[in-house]
Amino acid sequence: MDERVRFVARLLGGEKMAVLCREFDISRKTGYKISQRYKDFGAVGLTDRSRRPYRHANQLPMQVETLIVRLRREHPSWGTPKIREKLRRLHNEVQTPAISTVHAVLDRHGLVSRGRRRRRHKAQGTRLSQPRMPNDLWCADYKGEFMLADRRYCYPLTISDFATRYLFSCEALATTEETYAFVVFERAFKDFGLPKAIRTDNGVPFASPHALFGLSKLAVWWLRLGIQIERIKPGHPTQNGRHERIHLTLKKEATKPAAHNLLQQQARFDDFIECYNCDRPHQALDMKYPTELYRPSPRPYRGLHELAYPFHDRTITVTQCGRICMAPYKIMLSTVFAGQNVGVKQVGDKIWLVSFMDYDLGFFDEETTRLEPTVNPFEAKVLPMCPE
Repeated sequence: MDERVRFVARLLGGEKMAVLCREFDISRKTGYKISQRYKDFGAVGLTDRSRRPYRHANQLPMQVETLIVRLRREHPSWGTPKIREKLRRLHNEVQTPAISTVHAVLDRHGLVSRGRRRRRHKAQGTRLSQPRMPNDLWCADYKGEFMLADRRYCYPLTISDFATRYLFSCEALATTEETYAFVVFERAFKDFGLPKAIRTDNGVPFASPHALFGLSKLAVWWLRLGIQIERIKPGHPTQNGRHERIHLTLKKEATKPAAHNLLQQQARFDDFIECYNCDRPHQALDMKYPTELYRPSPRPYRGLHELAYPFHDRTITVTQCGRICMAPYKIMLSTVFAGQNVGVKQVGDKIWLVSFMDYDLGFFDEETTRLEPTVNPFEAKVLPMCPE
């Protein structure tokens, strides 16, 4: 504005328009425009004006927007397509707005109900057993990572028997990725058989906060093997206290000082397992050795059998992206079930039930094709499996 005031002042002082325009680096058209604005409005005409256009070519007329809002308030259950069609029938002389435009109008006025968002699974823990026999319950966890002499981190994965304190495995791993955990557990299953249940915390790879019911691929594999899942409550490591006590002994006897690399650290862990199971008396076991009390499981590991659902309408293999493809529908389940067979059964008009083994996972309808999880699939066994 100051530049315009000086321009007009010098113009009124008798200076030529062309000379002033060259000095202020503006065109003569702009110079005459500034001069005319001063003559019409005085000093107010020299202030900055809004560059907002007077009209928008595609803006919805206010009358049409008002009618859309009124129709929704008169018929709260009507969706966007119905409101658009009613608007077309009432005023066919006016160009009918797109469905997305009608939805945007309703959204601006707070007339769109937000669907229930799928929340991140909040871990609550499960019922915990107190078994007294070997292999009724195994405990697993990662001891806190520590740095080796070669500046790499070590993540020890430990597996023990709850009743006898027998330490099956203490594996020096470079990561907590589930691929390596599969190998460790499979070796333990081959050597000692299958337990009835495994107790862990809610961390990766034992659980997944973003997957259905907090399951992970490792947990799904355990279920396939007939192993029940027990999880402690978040922030309650004492619920897995026996196993945590092993970690304390492990830390004192096998990690200080740390070895140079993973191979040397694994050799220390192997020596620790031998001493812990066969040479170290345990006060909680009346000064006995774990190897004196432990016996291998009577359930040998034989891999996975094919899942079948004879009491369901269909048996469908979940795709690698976690979908159930049931033409023409595609229902997102979870990637943790990728490659697994699930049972699908129609339980109502366009309503389908999805089950995995003995567990009901949720329902979906043919219109939204969105899975709505059941309340607690690991308590109610609704549909039996076929006999082996």
